[in-house]
Amino acid sequence: MKELLKNFYNMRGVSINEEEKCPSFVFNDRKFMLVTYVRSEEELQELVTLNQELINKGLPTSRFVINNRNSFVSIYDNKKYVLLELVSPIEQEYNVLDMVDLADKLVVQSKKSVLYRNEWASLWSSKIDYFEYQVGQLGKDKPIILNSFSYYVGLAENAIAYVNNTTKKYKKNVNEKVTLQRKRIAFPNLQINYFNPLNYILDIEVRDIASYFKSLFFSSYEDLFIEVNAYLKRRKLDIYGYQLLYARLMYPSFYFDIYEKVMEGEEEEKALLPIINKVDAYEVFLKDMYIVLSQYAPIESVNWLVNKKEL
Repeated sequence: MKELLKNFYNMRGVSINEEEKCPSFVFNDRKFMLVTYVRSEEELQELVTLNQELINKGLPTSRFVINNRNSFVSIYDNKKYVLLELVSPIEQEYNVLDMVDLADKLVVQSKKSVLYRNEWASLWSSKIDYFEYQVGQLGKDKPIILNSFSYYVGLAENAIAYVNNTTKKYKKNVNEKVTLQRKRIAFPNLQINYFNPLNYILDIEVRDIASYFKSLFFSSYEDLFIEVNAYLKRRKLDIYGYQLLYARLMYPSFYFDIYEKVMEGEEEEKALLPIINKVDAYEVFLKDMYIVLSQYAPIESVNWLVNKKEL
């Protein structure tokens, strides 16, 4: 890593923890983070343009650093890296109302961008097909996955059917507002992650909102419905938006994200246990969310969840 920084960015004498997946460090009183780059070159060009738009709007996004070869990507040991300059305060937290305000600041008119990610059902279906093949080939020595995988595939299939039905019934009557979103949001929602341009995509607002609520469920349940009610009082959606929010809450990205890390050797299989141990509580949460959302619009029910008995 030190050689990379010296050869590509003329940074010498840097103190860096090379054991970290995304090491951060200070150079000339400025803070940086070195990140492995896995997205396409085409996406990178749009990410750079999008990020510059955020900078022009005065938003505290991390900044791409160009290297001494006039490129934003540095190839070292056959891996691609991007250097980001972090903008303070990196530990600032953003709640759901902050997220609503920020989403309004970057509404995109064109949906032709390679960053656009609104074909959820198709993307989810492709992922599930691959995961099922992967488990069949490589999962025989993973008892925790073998005992839990089918349930989460079933939940995902419910979410896929819900999206497909929602799209068929309501999409032609709405004008989707595409805005800046993220691949994932974690709680606490810190600036270093929320304004990391490598996390940016373009989608509709309920993507980030659902991601935030799911993380809140597993991290700070006592705050969850405070944030849920704050969002629903601030943002009035149409039935299409409420149903897509519910579909994203139903889709168990929290399980599949860890599953992928297990299969890639980045996590131990037992990392799935905190998710699996809350399966009943999450079903109750989905039932409660249906009840709450039904106060705003006549969203469709998923019978087995609506009939779930309280714990």
